[in-house]
Amino acid sequence: MSLDLRFRQDFSGFTLDVDLQLPGRGVTALFGPSGCGKSTLLRCIAGLNAARQGRCVVNGEVWQDGANTLPTHRRPLGYVFQEPQLFAHLSVRANLQYGRGRTAGTAQQVDWDRAIELLGIGHLLERRTAALSGGERQRIAIARALLTSPRLLLMDEPLAALDLARKNEFMPYLERLTRELDIPVVYVSHAPDEVARLADHIVAMEAGRVVAAGPLAEVLARVDLPIRLGEDAGVVLEGVVVERDLQWHLSRVAFPGGCLWVRDGGQAQGTTVRIRILARDVSLALSPSADTSLLNSLPVVVDQIADESHPALALCRLKVGSGSSSLLSRLTRRSAAALNLRPGQAVWAQIKAVALIG
Repeated sequence: MSLDLRFRQDFSGFTLDVDLQLPGRGVTALFGPSGCGKSTLLRCIAGLNAARQGRCVVNGEVWQDGANTLPTHRRPLGYVFQEPQLFAHLSVRANLQYGRGRTAGTAQQVDWDRAIELLGIGHLLERRTAALSGGERQRIAIARALLTSPRLLLMDEPLAALDLARKNEFMPYLERLTRELDIPVVYVSHAPDEVARLADHIVAMEAGRVVAAGPLAEVLARVDLPIRLGEDAGVVLEGVVVERDLQWHLSRVAFPGGCLWVRDGGQAQGTTVRIRILARDVSLALSPSADTSLLNSLPVVVDQIADESHPALALCRLKVGSGSSSLLSRLTRRSAAALNLRPGQAVWAQIKAVALIG
């Protein structure tokens, strides 16, 4: 399955101009600052915004080709908005039954019990939606969207209205459903933590255009156009917890090419997790050092060296192991010259901090 998207349209002075091919599985995050066109692109995919110059093909099915467009209600998609669009006069059960009723029994792909179990809402079925918390209402909205048996799930900043505590409670449900259901998700967000935890693929947007697109790990490791998830450039790696040191409250995470110690997050051995390493937290040395407080030191190879925003700085991309994993390191040009850094050179990456992000 794949998504072929081409849209060009002026919206009251704002021009959306994109040409994308997205994977038909996993989570694709549309990421960028407010006003860059993320939600507009999502609404074009759904057919809620009319783009006269557009083409939208989902798994070979043409949803739009120029002026010929399939109405939104005939597109097999689920749409989750920032604010849950629930019927306040109905119970949770009735809201869910409305979603299930939109799909013929023979076409239903996500059954009732599965949707309820995935979102953890069984105890809420008889309650009115007005009595629920923001996070609970959003879980109901997602379950209702799943019960329409969509071939594509569109989510427009579904956590934006939640405070940090409610967001942390909500994230495991999102992680589980995106991991366990074979439904591609296009997820709009400008929140770095959400993208780092959920996305498999990222589309970075700016002023209505795509500035970078591809697998999350590859895009974040670019030095020609570094994408900052928050305060700094950095990479996100996926690995497996292979050891827990309960005395020192640490976990060792293995990823392609190496292992790193991180603060123990309580995940059992064998659990797949993601870790985030910022460029500012990676220093370089020509040889390993035992006289250091740093827990993590990896042999790497310099892959690329690029200019940074300030002329005193450089950004290095480093290949780990066989090269399937990359790190970024920011250092001064003076330090790079002192080490005589060059592409292909073997060095040691000394990692000051590693964040376990789920």
